[in-house]
Amino acid sequence: MSEPVTHLIIMGVAGCGKTTSAQQLSALLGWPVAEADDFHPQSNVTKMASGVPLTDEDRWPWLSSLRDWMTSRAREGRSTIVTCSALKRSYRDLLAGAEGRVRFVHLQVPPSELKERMEHREGHFMPPSLLPSQLATLEPLDADEDGVVVDSRPTPELTLAAIVEALDLPAAPGSPQSH
Repeated sequence: MSEPVTHLIIMGVAGCGKTTSAQQLSALLGWPVAEADDFHPQSNVTKMASGVPLTDEDRWPWLSSLRDWMTSRAREGRSTIVTCSALKRSYRDLLAGAEGRVRFVHLQVPPSELKERMEHREGHFMPPSLLPSQLATLEPLDADEDGVVVDSRPTPELTLAAIVEALDLPAAPGSPQSH
């Protein structure tokens, strides 16, 4: 019998390390990664690049397309890793409607460190000026949501180890976590 399909949604505000953590988890587990940013219509990207926060109306079609992608992979018998801010419970509820088990990994970083990270990253359309609106919008995971909260660590490797431990994931043979 095959393993049940699981979708790990790496969530949190901009700059918390979603992409790096997702890439590392993918290398560890061999699951495909979807960057939620890649699912935004151009109108959303243009709006954010102009420093204008998205509305819920902007987000629903975007989140639905992400949920549909996860369901499509589940129907292929494939688990996935998704990076998505998933700031509100209503957004997570929509994403949790994907076929398979949907688990959230909320990466937490102190706001002062987030601002520093965002000011030094390149090639991203979200300006640091939108960070306060993201922090104000963020609704922490509720006890009835299938998820864990992980504090970002000083290195990506330590953050990955904390995620693996929090989710009680089996480490791949030969990985640092399997020793």
